[in-house]
Formats: sequence, structure tokens, C-alpha cells
Amino acid sequence: MSAAPTPSSRPAVTEREARQVAEAAREQDWRKPSFAKELFLGRFRLDLIHPHPMPPDEDAQRGEEFLAKLRDFCETKIDSSVIERDAQIPDAVIDGLKELGALGMKIDTKYGGLGLTQVYYNKALALVGSASPAVGALLSAHQSIGVPQPLKIFGTQEQKDTFLPRCARTDISAFLLTEPDVGSDPARLATTAVPDGDDYVLDGVKLWTTNGVVADLLVVMARVPKSDGHKGGITAFVVEAASEGVTVENRNAFMGLRGLENGVTRFHQVRVPAANRIGPEGAGLKIALTTLNTGRLSLPAMCVGAGKWCLKIAREWSSVREQWGKPVALHEAVGSKISFIAATTFALEAMVDLSSQMADEDRNDIRIEAALAKLYGSEMGCLMADELVQIRGGRGFETAESLMARGERGVPAEQILRDLRINRIFEGSTEIMHLLIAREAVDAHLSVAGDLIDPEKSLSDKARAGANAGVFYAKWLPKLVAGAGQLPGSYGDFNPAGHGDLSGHLRYVERSARKLARSTFYAMSRWQGRMETKQGFLGRIVDIGAELFAMSAACVRAEHLRTTGDHGREAYQLADAFCRQARIRVEELFTRLWTNTDDLDRKVVKGVLSGTYEWLEQGVIDPSGEGPWIAEATPGPSRRENVRRPIR
Repeated sequence: MSAAPTPSSRPAVTEREARQVAEAAREQDWRKPSFAKELFLGRFRLDLIHPHPMPPDEDAQRGEEFLAKLRDFCETKIDSSVIERDAQIPDAVIDGLKELGALGMKIDTKYGGLGLTQVYYNKALALVGSASPAVGALLSAHQSIGVPQPLKIFGTQEQKDTFLPRCARTDISAFLLTEPDVGSDPARLATTAVPDGDDYVLDGVKLWTTNGVVADLLVVMARVPKSDGHKGGITAFVVEAASEGVTVENRNAFMGLRGLENGVTRFHQVRVPAANRIGPEGAGLKIALTTLNTGRLSLPAMCVGAGKWCLKIAREWSSVREQWGKPVALHEAVGSKISFIAATTFALEAMVDLSSQMADEDRNDIRIEAALAKLYGSEMGCLMADELVQIRGGRGFETAESLMARGERGVPAEQILRDLRINRIFEGSTEIMHLLIAREAVDAHLSVAGDLIDPEKSLSDKARAGANAGVFYAKWLPKLVAGAGQLPGSYGDFNPAGHGDLSGHLRYVERSARKLARSTFYAMSRWQGRMETKQGFLGRIVDIGAELFAMSAACVRAEHLRTTGDHGREAYQLADAFCRQARIRVEELFTRLWTNTDDLDRKVVKGVLSGTYEWLEQGVIDPSGEGPWIAEATPGPSRRENVRRPIR
């Protein structure tokens, strides 16, 4: 047996080494076209998304039939107030979901699943998430990032035959990457998997394991030490949750999603067969990131459901609540909030449906589209919920239980705000998503000019990069000067008689895409190797791209609904409202690219960390409890009770 690493050891890595680990996990190639990638390069490829792709009739029929059954189940079996009150999803609800086949929505029918498309899987999550965000999170974590998705892409046939039927009907799965001292920097991963004959021996502690308390199967990321016959590196394993040495040490509690079965899981000398390794050693992070390419769509899908619910409550409440002689909806200050919720819900659904259908057809690379949908959906979902609370006033801040106790309708507006807040952190925080998307957005530049700004490259490497960059930019830069966005008649299909005109918004997107690409090029020329430190600038670049993608998706969806005769006129109105709102945000973001407080902010941060402003903290009491900022996670046997709660 190979020698295990020192229990207290944690990989010590430099910033550069951490970046290299993350870079190695990226998908390096672009084998298929990407609308969003082209957008960041200043090329508005409307042909990649218009006409709007549609699912085959058979897939749509199967999806609609399941949605009807799921709606009935949600309406009759799920009581969100009980889950909120008890901070737990009842066993009967989970058993009912199993019987319904909801655990296997994305699993192929040959393994006992329902074989739903990404489009209908997301519609199902939006539906069940509106009934209870905690139930939506359970189903999403199980299928979007749990065992089924990585096995679908990377698993052997034997692994699929063994585990997918269980995941489709009976077994709940969870994904374990985060550790007490490891978040979005996996290079510091400390959980180990030491080879021992035909097994690996796992040791370590995992934090925030969604579904971990009730899971039967776990996808665990662990570091395999490099040794003779073993490449080593971060590796993915399927682990039986009931294995000896696996202990759920704590069920975590949060400000929202109170029914979330999220825990701390410890592994002590847990033996895992080598046959349970997913992919080769060292491929764990690549597997995780590839899984998330489409898995990330589940969160914005549930944000779409939240937006629809916010719109429903805003409409019903603001039409009966009167102030100063008329419904509050007719007061401009409130009406603008309702318009924002309606328009944003329409655009967000357009982004999610478009990305999902492209994922189903597998004709485009949607890694950036899915990431943008996650980023945009999580941010806008929180804003919509916050505006609903404001529209409801004091009743928005009051709990549903309290409202019912005094005889009013129990509207859980404050709960949806708390429940949605985690989406800005789940599966890549907003800040990490900015960096991830920005890296993909500048990929073309780095591929031709990256060696120019790499301090470790030789002069000959830099010379070759300079020559390649010269050829690339000589062809690319002139195309950013003019385009279809400057021609008044462009995109005429989006100016049908009697419906309104969206063509002007698409021309704006085309012009803005070129401006965005020019801004990125100028920034790279200005900052070169320091570009990666300009996170404020990169975040704004990404936010502009997200708005332009949302505008494009909204227009394409509106035109699709018009041509199919399904609320076309109303869809054009919503798309027009959204695009006008988005254009204001885009113009502000463009201004803030170069007019901002980033440099001053850095100086203030240094002052805060050095204690320069510590006097400002005086005059308050800190009610925080005692204890370390980060819990000790030294490998070893558990000293706590196992709170795992399998649903059987």
C-alpha cells in the first residue's frame, strides 16, 4: 500500500500554480460554433440562434405529459409551508418523486429514466422549484451535478449499467468538491485517494454537500498522489454513501432553502473500488467543469419559475391594493417595478429555453451561453424577488405564517428572496462566473497572443506569438469598424406590420458587440499581463455580453411566438420593454469600463486589511460566537454522530 500523506498536510500552491490547475481543467478546443463566443469577438451571428430551434414533436409530447403529472403532484403533495416550518423535505414527498420518476428525468429510458430533453427538464425544475425551492434544489443537485450527468458523459458502460438505474428510481446522489478551506480554488484540494491494490482509500472532509444528508451515491473529488503506475491528480469517484468510514457530521442550516439536505461529510479510510473511478486519474476537474456546462442551466431555470411567480403575485396584489384613489400598480413608482419583473422574466425564459434547445440539438457549443444564463438568472432572480418584497411593502417583509395568523393570504415573498439569494453563490459565485466567462471570452486573443504576455516564455516564443498576432489582428480589427448594425434596414424580419419593431434592438446588439470587442482589445493592449488582475473591468465586459445575449434571445423568442401565433403581439411588447431597459444598463456598463473607482477601491481595501480604518469599527458590539473562521478539517476518524438520513 502506498504511503498516505501526512494527515495535517494541505497542498501549498502559488497563485500561478492555482491558475495552471484551473486552466488545465478547461475545455481547450472549440469544435462547434458558439453564439456567445462570437458575440464577445464582435461578431453578431444571429444565424446561430434564429429561427428559434424547436424540439421534435415526440420529445415535446413526452415532456408535456410528464409536466402535467408533476404539476398535479406539486399541487397536491408538496406543502412549501411545511418544508419551511420543519426545515426538512418530508420522506413522503421524496418517495412520491421517486414513484413519479422525477429522479430520472434526464436519464435515458434504457436505464429506467424518463429521457426528457434539457428543455423539459428545465421546465420541470421551474415548476417544482416554484412549489418548493428546496425540492427543486434536491432534484437539480441529484441530476445536474450528481452521479447521473458525469456518468452520462464520462462513465463506462459498466458504470452506467450499475448506477444509472438506481439513480433513475431509488437512489439520491450528491456532488462533493468543496472543502472547509477550499472553494473555487481546487488546486488546494486536500481530500486524498491513495491507491491500494484494486481499491483507492479516501480520507478527507467535504463541506456543503447538497443532498449529502440523504444521498445514497456520491460523486467525490479527491487528489490521487503521483506514484509508479499512477498519474495522480484530482480524480472523480462514485462512492456508496453507506460505506464504512463515511460520516455525515452535520446538517447545515441556511438563511434560505431551509429544507436543503446539505451537510459536512467525512471520509476516513473509505475503500472505493477502482472500477468506481470516473475517467482517468487527474481528470476530475475537467469532468466537473464539463458536467456544469449544461448543469448550470438548472439554476436559471428555477429563477425563471421564481420570476413567473413574482409576476403573478405582483399582478394580483397591486391590482387590489389601492392608495390615493387607484390601484398601486397604476402609480408609476410601482408600475416600473412590475414592468421590470415582467420583461426580465420573459427575457430570462428566452435565454434558458434557447440555450437548452441548443444543448439538446448539440449543434452549438453552449458553455458560455449556459454560464451567462446562470450568471444573469441568479442576479436578476434576486432583483425580481427584492422588487416583489418592495411592492408588497410591510407584507413583503412579513412571513407567510404571520400573514395567515392574522387572516390574510400567506404569500411567502420574504422566503423567495431568502431562497433565491444562494443562487448567486451556488455552482460558481457571480465573481467566479465573471472570471470564468471572461477567460472564455478572451480565449481567441490568448490563443494567438498569449505567449506575448507570459513572463515564462522565451524570446523566440514571443516572436512567433507576435507574428501570429499580427496576422490575426490584421484580419480581425478592420471588421470591428462597420457592420449591419449601421444599416437602417438590417434585420427586417423583426419589424412585422402591426406588431412593433425589434430590428432596432438587434442593430444595437450588433453595434455593441463590435464596441465590446474593441474595448476588450484596447484593454489587453493597455494592461497586457496585468489584464487578469483587472477583475472589475472583466466583470463589466461579461455583464455587457450577458445583456446583449439576453436581448438577442428575447427578440428571437418574440419573433418565434409571433410566427407560431402564440401571443406574438404581447411577446413583442415584452421584448421591446426588456431591450429598452437593457440598453440603459449596457450604456452604463460601457461608461464604467473606463470611468470607475477600481484603483481607489484597491487602495481602500489595502487600508482596511492593514488596520488603517479600524477606528471606523468602534462603537458597535459583535454578536458573533467564538471559534475559528475556518473549521479544522484534518483527516481522521469521525468523533461525531452520523446524521445521515437515507430515504427508504
